[in-house]
Amino acid sequence: MKAFFLKVMFNALTWAHGILWRKKRRFQRWYYTELARRMASSCGNGLRVNAPSMFTPSCSFGDNCNFNGMQVKGGGKVSFGSNFHSGEGCRIITQNHNYEHGGALPYDDTYVVKDVVIGENVWLGDGVTVMGGVEIGEGAVVAAGAVVSKDVPKCAIVGGVPARLLKWRDMKHYEELKSQGRYH
Repeated sequence: MKAFFLKVMFNALTWAHGILWRKKRRFQRWYYTELARRMASSCGNGLRVNAPSMFTPSCSFGDNCNFNGMQVKGGGKVSFGSNFHSGEGCRIITQNHNYEHGGALPYDDTYVVKDVVIGENVWLGDGVTVMGGVEIGEGAVVAAGAVVSKDVPKCAIVGGVPARLLKWRDMKHYEELKSQGRYH
């Protein structure tokens, strides 16, 4: 009888823990999403921020943007197209020290600020870093751990440090899914 009671109590506690965990995750998602929405210069519908993220007031979000931990640093503008998805631990750096034409070594007190434009339906894998002055084309996929320092063409799949072209998406398939409005 005692073993049965302990099993019932264990199951009840496990069930309660699961409910509390899901409620906590929902609250965190709501909280992080509201912080991002209030910080951004513009925001489309369906923004979802699942993990701690840091954005600047010069960020703009299209519809259905999903973040799983993003840090945007610097004074440059960052534009996220609709249906953007990021993995965990991604960074966008829009500002760098002026080391080329500064008045001191290794750099001075001024900064070089560059904007970043990310097209629609772009996916950044875990740990991607995007440098200022970069444009990532529509439908591009950036592999985990890549450092993007140059423009990425439409529907390109890039990876590495620095990021380089690995292959292309199937354009016919991509356009078919897009025409059907099938977005994740």
